[in-house]
Amino acid sequence: MGGFGREAERGFTLIELIVNIAIIGILVAIAIPMFSAYRRRAYDIDVKSNIKSAITTQEAYFTDHLSYTSLLGDLVSWGFKQSSAVDIAVTGAQTTFTVTGTATAGCSSGTGTWSFASTNGVTTGTACN
Repeated sequence: MGGFGREAERGFTLIELIVNIAIIGILVAIAIPMFSAYRRRAYDIDVKSNIKSAITTQEAYFTDHLSYTSLLGDLVSWGFKQSSAVDIAVTGAQTTFTVTGTATAGCSSGTGTWSFASTNGVTTGTACN
């Protein structure tokens, strides 16, 4: 039993819509660079994880053969599983070895490569960029 012209209007005003779109735009502008940084770190973590797994397998191989291998196939036969987005290279000698890993996707050229040398026991490299 409302009177004429007393019906409530529904919906958003143009100003409210513009403010909401601006807020969403600001949030997206913040989120995209953060997402990219998380993604690059994930590539580095994947490479380092593969290297650690190869190191463990290399040590297991040494226990049985009393020398390190230079063949990735030997490590695979001992249980090493390489990620699809990582290239692993190994070099081995009687008492030392090196494991190098490179991200195959998501990193610019010359980045995303990490290496472990058994002589110093340290993993070094260039972060994904």
